[in-house]
Amino acid sequence: MKNNKTTGTTEQIVYVHNPGGPTLGYSKVSGVGILEQDGLFFKDLNRNGKLDPYEDWRLPAKERAKDLASRMSIEQIAGLMLYSRHQAVPAASGGWFAGTYNGQPYEASGAQPWDLTDEQKAFLENDHLRHILITTVESPEIAARWNNQVQAFAEGSGLGIPANNSSDPRHSPDSSAEFNAGSGGKISMWPEPLGLAATFDPAVTRKFGEVASKEYRALGITTALSPQVDIATDPRWFRFNGTFGEDPQLSADMARAYVDGFQNSEGERELAEGWGLDSVNAMVKHWPGGGSGEAGRDAHFGCGKYAVYPGGRFADHLKPFIDGAFKLEGKTGKASAVMPYYTISFGQDPVNGENVGNSYNAYLIRDLLRDEHGYDGVVCTDWMITADESASRDSFLSGKSWGVEHLSVAERHYKLLMAGVDQFGGNNEIGPVLEAYQMGAAEHGEEWMRARFEASAVRLLLNMFRLGLFENPYLEPNHSAEIVGCPEFCKAGYEAQLKSVAMLKNKNNVLPLARKTKLYIPKRFIAAGKDWFGNPTPEKLEYPMSLDVAAKYFTITENPEEADAALVFIENPKSGFGYSQEDRDRGGSGYVPISLQYKPYTAEHAREVSLAGDPRDSDILNRSYRGKSVRTHNEADLDMILKTVDAMKGKPVIVSMLLSNPAVVSEFEPYVDAIVANFGIQDQALLDILSGDAEPSGLLPMQMPADMRTVELQLEDVPHDMNCYKDSENHVYDFAFGLNWSGVIDDERTRAYRQGITPNKR
Repeated sequence: MKNNKTTGTTEQIVYVHNPGGPTLGYSKVSGVGILEQDGLFFKDLNRNGKLDPYEDWRLPAKERAKDLASRMSIEQIAGLMLYSRHQAVPAASGGWFAGTYNGQPYEASGAQPWDLTDEQKAFLENDHLRHILITTVESPEIAARWNNQVQAFAEGSGLGIPANNSSDPRHSPDSSAEFNAGSGGKISMWPEPLGLAATFDPAVTRKFGEVASKEYRALGITTALSPQVDIATDPRWFRFNGTFGEDPQLSADMARAYVDGFQNSEGERELAEGWGLDSVNAMVKHWPGGGSGEAGRDAHFGCGKYAVYPGGRFADHLKPFIDGAFKLEGKTGKASAVMPYYTISFGQDPVNGENVGNSYNAYLIRDLLRDEHGYDGVVCTDWMITADESASRDSFLSGKSWGVEHLSVAERHYKLLMAGVDQFGGNNEIGPVLEAYQMGAAEHGEEWMRARFEASAVRLLLNMFRLGLFENPYLEPNHSAEIVGCPEFCKAGYEAQLKSVAMLKNKNNVLPLARKTKLYIPKRFIAAGKDWFGNPTPEKLEYPMSLDVAAKYFTITENPEEADAALVFIENPKSGFGYSQEDRDRGGSGYVPISLQYKPYTAEHAREVSLAGDPRDSDILNRSYRGKSVRTHNEADLDMILKTVDAMKGKPVIVSMLLSNPAVVSEFEPYVDAIVANFGIQDQALLDILSGDAEPSGLLPMQMPADMRTVELQLEDVPHDMNCYKDSENHVYDFAFGLNWSGVIDDERTRAYRQGITPNKR
């Protein structure tokens, strides 16, 4: 080799530096060598001793992807279509994220936390899987070392195709963590998406994408399973907090900013067309929108499989995709991947009249997404939609093959392929995909089906080539530790948290509080319940924030008689997912209301007959819950407020309200002096607002209903159609409402996003 090559070694990784070209990284143990041509260097990924087009980094990414797809076996393409189930690093010893190391649980195995599990080795080698969903990691260094292990294993197998690791959003704040501008942290902390929306400033969201993408790349993550751009037009939907709210235009603007931030690389970091070493593929979800589930139920569960459109506003739900994520300001043009939702978009297939899950619907994927709107990126199903459903209607772990429950697992894969899907979320096994290939070959011929597989392979490979993974998928652990959670990124996240706080009430300008105000913070009772996976959780009575942190701002007392003011922490009412096995056991349908008020609620105004239902003998056709009652799990929040008001004897009571959904606040608002809403922030950010160190500027990204009657009468698919709550200060808690120290906020943001809204109050 010529002298213009320089090399370096980190552990088992060798780096080769091209003059004016990319740095190559390869593992000593993978068997990959280096080829020299025209004074430049290339990885011999298939170890055949010659430079093939897909190994030539000078060629356009799409040309390389087509060449590689043509060389892949059907088994290799089928593996590329798989997207793994959730992988923790290191693996848990039990439960949903369990794994083993040489047949033993992690604690007993002697394995390093970055070692590959038996399952990971098997799906990489035997199933040719290359897309891995990561959940927890112990540290950036461990994440980087695990990434290097995965990439070395993949590089040494077959054609040397690297792994494309992915993540669900992982920048949520730890409320108890303190912020120090110079200290950094495990990862930068930002508001939840609904909090980003509350800033009404797409520039904040773009900054989040720019920061998060750099941290993702330092963790070895190259695909973000986000943003979630469904417009949350039903206020009861439990995934409301993952959205940008209910407004189509605000959601479109936030979606565009988010994807631009994640996908765009600049300067020396850009490889071509905006893509590069800082880019992370954005998988925008959930096409064509999942926020209109009937009665607010969610399609993770069989009870919530139907999205309905009684207001005829299906087109509104497409806007964040077609006017946002597919119309970027940056060079990358559009989000590189799309995930349809679990729901059956009821009655929205004018071609075939099918009521099947969105991924299975050829009209929604092939005709509408690809043909009408010209989307040519990856379409990946949501997780577990090809698996069989369980007997329970309220199990998160059930398969979600809505509308095609009667098909075999292989037949479901085949139907997805024919609808235009490229990839199967949560599937580790290659077998059903190969069966689906044989079905297609029998129906259309081997040549046609091979071409169909290659079309998906090109899309999937393109998302790896554009990010430079074929040249160097490796990380330097020390560098990862310097990037993830660095002070600069943590500071940006903290500033965004401050901008997301929305003050709804400030009677007699009780806020801000003077420093050292004597403050009473009551303990919060959390009733026993179940977690996301159905595991029981114990009851708790605890302080809702660190009193040590609060004491840096105010004088804390446990005696309300001594206090100058009280600060009460609550969350919006939570009553479940709209289904009760107990009701079913008593002979009912199982369908019950979802309540947004704290007191027990009886659904007097619900529909007598549901809009959608399952005609199968094993399910329920009429899902009405009219006349049924439900209690909230956190009714104690209301009791705590009212008891505190009594204990304070006329002294100010301030409510800090964590919102993941709209809420009925009429039960406590008249009795308190201030309400400050947030959507996921650090306690310290709240204290900065309460003390006046920062001024509230957030706005409601949704309406707050006057009562449950308006919730029942609103139409699931229609934005801005509720009668909003008017408080004792005559302020209406409508979309884009918020207060600062001077009063109601009226600025360029409110004017821009309120115009064009035609209220449809019911």
